[in-house]
Amino acid sequence: MSRTRRRAAALAALTLPAALAPAVSARADAPAPGTVLASAPLPAKLWVPGTTAKAFRLTYRTTDAHGRPARSTGEVFIPKGTAPAGGWPVLSWAHGTSGLGDSCAPSVKGPALPERDFPYLATWMKQGYAIVASDYAGLGTPGLPAYLNGRSTAHNVVDMVKAGRGFAARKLPVRERLSRDWAVIGQSQGAGAAIYTARYATRFGGRELNYRGAVGTGTPAYIEKIVDLVGPQFPPSLGPGTTAYLSYIFAALRSVHPELGIDRILTPTGRKYLAMAETACVDEFETALKGVSVTGFFSKPVMTLPRFAAVAQDYLAMPESGFDKPFFMGHGLLDTDVPYALTAPYVAALLANHQPLTFKTYPSDHSGTLIRSQADTVPFVARLFGR
Repeated sequence: MSRTRRRAAALAALTLPAALAPAVSARADAPAPGTVLASAPLPAKLWVPGTTAKAFRLTYRTTDAHGRPARSTGEVFIPKGTAPAGGWPVLSWAHGTSGLGDSCAPSVKGPALPERDFPYLATWMKQGYAIVASDYAGLGTPGLPAYLNGRSTAHNVVDMVKAGRGFAARKLPVRERLSRDWAVIGQSQGAGAAIYTARYATRFGGRELNYRGAVGTGTPAYIEKIVDLVGPQFPPSLGPGTTAYLSYIFAALRSVHPELGIDRILTPTGRKYLAMAETACVDEFETALKGVSVTGFFSKPVMTLPRFAAVAQDYLAMPESGFDKPFFMGHGLLDTDVPYALTAPYVAALLANHQPLTFKTYPSDHSGTLIRSQADTVPFVARLFGR
């Protein structure tokens, strides 16, 4: 499917963190963020097995990486049983890397790792939480998703809670409605989204929602420091997984910020694989990248592009202060997808800034940490909700 490239950002969006910059004015009659634009039953094959009473796919209004109105799709999973007074407490699940193409959206294809993610989500639903899950703007809707851009996904994650609540209030019986109390959980790409969301959830949610806290496992951080180094001399020994992640970053970055001129320094190999990154889901993309090195993607270091470092910093950097509710981060010491050495300095910065963080490491790899951490995260989230 062809995609239209986003226009260049305004100068203010390049010089200020966009989460803090004034949002682009919307028409007075434009739907508010979280407004449901369309809904349909979710196919049963995409339900969280054993715990789902009903599930729906929603299209809703949200905000993109430039603060402009956008559309996203996402899922709502209603657990079996009867909701407590006030509705089911809500967990907004931020999914990990699935790809940038519309066919990769979890509400279309299911999670990238169903054998891992379905049991994980089932554990939460058995505890009495409803799950809402954004696909992220551009994944199943016009444009490319702003991969690893925290401010865009934070809006998407928060607005998905609003959309789920509004849909349930209008379309479902009282016993299946959703509470205004919610938390965010995420893994990998989704952990970055969850922790970024944690910083702005109260602000983005407004009085309509009661944000309680967050969980992120395998959280990527300081990725901009790696991206700044990419070029012909970049270390060639990366595996296909890391090469896929970098390809997704550059494909999304050139879509959100075409003024950088990334295309000017792409080699034919780089053009080939960044075009593939726009459509290929992560499993097939990693297969295609076996034996391929990102060193062959660029004719010059990316830092030779004017303002590249500043734009990459604004696009990728994680917040280090300003968190108003408790949040949990877990990381695997054997993680090769998001190495602990990248995330440890971020954790140190959060703790030095006296943020309300609980952090634990596990003798596990990327996926193993998601599973092991539930021994800690289930009671942590229960405390957030006063359960």
